[in-house]
Amino acid sequence: MENNRPVHGTWTRPFDDVDPLGVARPFALPLPRWMRNYRVKEWQSFQAQDERYYLTAALLNAKYYRVAQVTLWDKETKEKLVFRKALPFGAWRFPRSLSNSSVTSRSYGFYFRIHDWLDADLVELDLDIEPTRKRPSFTAHVELDLARDLATPLVVSLPFSGQRFMYAYKALAPARGDLVFGGRHISFDPKKSSGILHDFKGFYPYRMRNTWASGFGFDGAGRRFGFDLAENQAKDAFRQNENALWLEGRLYPLPPVRITMPNGIENEWIIQDLEGMVDLTFIPREREDYSFDLLLTRCDYRAPLGVFNGMVMTSEGEKLAVRNLWGFGEKLYIRV
Repeated sequence: MENNRPVHGTWTRPFDDVDPLGVARPFALPLPRWMRNYRVKEWQSFQAQDERYYLTAALLNAKYYRVAQVTLWDKETKEKLVFRKALPFGAWRFPRSLSNSSVTSRSYGFYFRIHDWLDADLVELDLDIEPTRKRPSFTAHVELDLARDLATPLVVSLPFSGQRFMYAYKALAPARGDLVFGGRHISFDPKKSSGILHDFKGFYPYRMRNTWASGFGFDGAGRRFGFDLAENQAKDAFRQNENALWLEGRLYPLPPVRITMPNGIENEWIIQDLEGMVDLTFIPREREDYSFDLLLTRCDYRAPLGVFNGMVMTSEGEKLAVRNLWGFGEKLYIRV
């Protein structure tokens, strides 16, 4: 930010401080700070997987309500653990910096914490969920190694309208950690496991619509690679967007994409760009959906786990074949 005005662009390091409320006159009316705060949406999400298990964990603060969600899929047995809670009002405080900060959700039988420690090239996820009659206990500690030679982040600031903007940080990195699921011990080996961290915040529209597709793993030569693609409501996506490809720790920004679902969200997704750098299909295998509609507020979230096939290309012209690569799709509509 410069002189209380947002600066838009793409970078490979996070901002030292991100405070949307520091922007001068984001709305036509001179609203007080507390009212402007209720127009800021923010969330962090953490994904990690190896050959068998896929873990997702996310905290969303829409200010009028907040949502915590954890899902663990066993790709072989189709078994899954799901924990979700939605609470009124936004009591969580998301960090303005990722250098050494955390966001935590606590309640009876549930503990969720993401510790962003980029000063030490590390992000940590801690989970502790007590068992119920329908769900076994689940404990996890997973780390992403964000050393510069292993993970180059994509950082963007994108305009919506006027002074309103969104900020995003995302990075693919080796994952290590241990999970205990119903008495079963699972280890993520960093040589065989990867993860993606997302950090978003901004003055998203009252009717927010976003679609994401993230896939990551290893190519035929054993190189770690992945992509994170999105369709959002930011302006001028051809100049700047939040699409990224990573290969062996190196970042390759990608052009805007179009994500279509001609036969519905539960069937094949088609993901393509206009420059021939992205040509993918996504086949959902498992789904995790939730929605609610309360007075002036609505949330509709669809999140299938599935496999990607096709091709992505680096800016240097190398084509990467994508064959049955596990990943995650998300389609989000929020009216708040």
